[in-house]
Amino acid sequence: MDTKEILKRVKRIELKSKRKASNLFMGEYHSSFKGRGMIFSEVRPYQYGDDVRNIDWNKTARYNEPYVKVFEEERELTMYLLIDVSESGNFGTRKQIKMETIAEIAASLAFSATTYNDKVGLVLYTDHIEKFIPPKKGKQHVLRIVREIISYEPISKKTDLAETLEQFMKYARRKSNVFIISDFIDSSDYDKPLRVASKKHDITGLRIFDEKETIFPNIGLVNIQDQETGEIRLIDTSSANTRKMYAAYFHELDKRYHAIFKKNNAGSLSIRSDQDYVHPLLNYFKSHRF
Repeated sequence: MDTKEILKRVKRIELKSKRKASNLFMGEYHSSFKGRGMIFSEVRPYQYGDDVRNIDWNKTARYNEPYVKVFEEERELTMYLLIDVSESGNFGTRKQIKMETIAEIAASLAFSATTYNDKVGLVLYTDHIEKFIPPKKGKQHVLRIVREIISYEPISKKTDLAETLEQFMKYARRKSNVFIISDFIDSSDYDKPLRVASKKHDITGLRIFDEKETIFPNIGLVNIQDQETGEIRLIDTSSANTRKMYAAYFHELDKRYHAIFKKNNAGSLSIRSDQDYVHPLLNYFKSHRF
């Protein structure tokens, strides 16, 4: 993709995502997450009504009376966008491929954050972190993030969220809002790394899928290639059993993704690549206020 085409796509995504972020989110992102980022302020004696989870047990034991840690709201939040750039994202059967939808959603979230002067960082990953852009503020930084997402050419074709999360924890020292945007066609065991990460960060998974990934069409004998491994198999799509097995595979993949995120107190949402993504996000933010 040449520079001229990249700039054209960045501009198109900017116009589309800024409009959706300002006209439809209307602060829902910010009101959902603002106040969840807290920094330590002081330790004082326990008072009636204090949250017992904030008890400082070391000082309590030392003075033989309860003390609590006092926190104050951070003035700024930091958002990280963890974007899966593996080969399976370059699939689409309707108006656009999954990767284009991922870029639009990422841009919308980033513009929503920067409206409130929050910082946004970017992680592009496959089976490891391939590119890390530290959090910064401002429109130009967001445009750089969009440009990187749509123009980046990954080294690996595979996906490994487990390895990515382990590496990410070394980068992100400060509590942040983390959005993992992927199709989650991922066989790695990311349960434990997600559990560790979600204890420090507020994590939301956004699974982007294509319509034809849910129901295999009846088009006879076709060669199907796994985009991440390169393996090619001849599939008889006219077989009702084959289509049933494929539908079951997709259902289990989606079920596993939601179950792991829920188990580890992380939010999760599935969005079809050819459908409007703003209203599902809007409903998610409204229902996940803390």
